[in-house]
Amino acid sequence: MSSLQVLRVMVVVGSLHKTSSTRDVLRDVEVQLAAAGCTTDWLDLLVEPLPLFNPDSAYHWPGYDPLKKRVELADAFVLGTPDYHGSVSSAMKNFLDHFWREFTGKLFASLVSSHEKGLTVTDQLRTVARQCYAWSMPYGVSFVESEDVKDGSVASKALRARLKMLARDVRVYGELLAAQRRNDLEGTDPGFMARLR
Repeated sequence: MSSLQVLRVMVVVGSLHKTSSTRDVLRDVEVQLAAAGCTTDWLDLLVEPLPLFNPDSAYHWPGYDPLKKRVELADAFVLGTPDYHGSVSSAMKNFLDHFWREFTGKLFASLVSSHEKGLTVTDQLRTVARQCYAWSMPYGVSFVESEDVKDGSVASKALRARLKMLARDVRVYGELLAAQRRNDLEGTDPGFMARLR
């Protein structure tokens, strides 16, 4: 991508725990993405809470339009959530409920704090991506807080390697998809992006 088309990644913290390991691990990914030349937008749902999604009122609260613009600008999303009973956090689900059109044609990557590998959580995030006509990475990264994160930092070599791979893949595949998305929006070929022209 040229300097005018730097990949824009929104990093979403779906944990409301003040000392969340999800937040710590996402910060590591954000640093790697920035070092690789991406622009990052940090959305911490503890700091920037959204009202509970209600289709009758959600689009009228004062913070909706500014957040919608940020979501529209993003080319890719790194979504971090704890595994709550085999599901995404309520904060993450609430964020996803507020948007769908804005996700179309963009990349989702998942990061899950879980003692159960986070497989059902990753599958749920893939389902949301598919329903919103977004793309999802073919894998997710999960970690165990007590084993992989110590004192607010990534402690295990295995997790560090997985995060390095994730940051690389978000950048590489995010750039490819963002370029194709722009071409589809600017072109005349048929395809699922045509409805957004």
